[in-house]
Amino acid sequence: MPASEARDVEGAIRAAIARLARPDGDGAIVIERAAIVAEGEPAVAIEAWIMAHGGEPEAPLINPSRSGLYGPRTGTGQLRTRPPRRYVLPAIALEPSR
Repeated sequence: MPASEARDVEGAIRAAIARLARPDGDGAIVIERAAIVAEGEPAVAIEAWIMAHGGEPEAPLINPSRSGLYGPRTGTGQLRTRPPRRYVLPAIALEPSR
C-alpha cells in the first residue's frame, strides 16, 4: 500500500472515531462498540486503530453464577465471553500527530 493511500485510510479511520467518540467524566474518550459495528466493513480496522492508540475495552461486569433451582445446570463456573460494550481511549489519542 503506498504511503499516500495509508494516510488516507488512517485519516478516514481517525475521522470515524472522532465522529463516534464522546467524552466521559474522567477526561477520556468513550466509543460504544455498537456504533463501531454499525460502521460496517471498517469496524475491524477501527477496533484495531483504537487498540494501537492506547484504547482499552471496558471490563464487562461479571454476574456471579447462581446455584439452586434456577441456576445453570451445566457449565457452572464458566464465564461466557462476549465483546466489550465500549472502548475507552486517552483524550490525546485524537490529537493530530506531530
